[in-house]
Amino acid sequence: MTDEVSAQGGRRPMQRQTVHVVLPAYNEESRIGALLDRIDMAMWEEGFSYRVIVIDDGSRDATAAIVRDHGSHMPILLKRHETNQGLGAALRDGLIIAMESAAERDIIVTMDADDTHTPGLIVHMVRMIREGCDVVIASRYQPQSQTYGVPVTRRFFSYAGSLLCRWVLPIQGVRDFTSGFRAYRADVLSRAVQQYGGDFLDQDGFQCMVDILFKLRRLRLIFGEVPMILRYDLKQGASKMNIMKTARETLMLLFKRRFGT
Repeated sequence: MTDEVSAQGGRRPMQRQTVHVVLPAYNEESRIGALLDRIDMAMWEEGFSYRVIVIDDGSRDATAAIVRDHGSHMPILLKRHETNQGLGAALRDGLIIAMESAAERDIIVTMDADDTHTPGLIVHMVRMIREGCDVVIASRYQPQSQTYGVPVTRRFFSYAGSLLCRWVLPIQGVRDFTSGFRAYRADVLSRAVQQYGGDFLDQDGFQCMVDILFKLRRLRLIFGEVPMILRYDLKQGASKMNIMKTARETLMLLFKRRFGT
């Protein structure tokens, strides 16, 4: 005896997957408008359901006003810090907001707000997530990656840091440990919060990007990378990163995670 299955009504409706883009921002009035326009275009061209979460980390310029203006024609949530608390705090708040509203199948993307990251790469990162990766990094150390306008000193420290991380705490599939342009399965970040609690996002400086990977490493995930196109030549104003301070704090964190907690 065979069971007959009716096709009437089509397939069972599924909740549409949403891409949540988290942007920590500090005094980015010169470029954040252009970045938001490019995110909107990239998402619209692919038909993605999306929203942007901007954490204005105590900006003293027109960053918040520009974000509010863009909110009239694209889905944006703006949260402001009264004072500058650092990248780690801004990223933590953005990820928490994203996780609170994200469905299990959703994807959470983090990227810089200075328009140096190319939003078109989100399409490739989402595709890799859908193909089985849990975390995808836009990497400067993959074939076909391209960087423009990055100072030699910064390139040296970034590459040296990558080599050290790969040696001390290697993660299969990861070469670029400090890139802030990433895509995560929403349920993966939720699992990390369940395991680590408030300690999952407890670094305030730029080393927070490295620390997230070290903690996710224990969850036995599948990591992947896409070649990054880094447009540092579009950045206006001085970098907010203190290279020597970041290098020192990252080094201390690396050995703490390797030999401590």
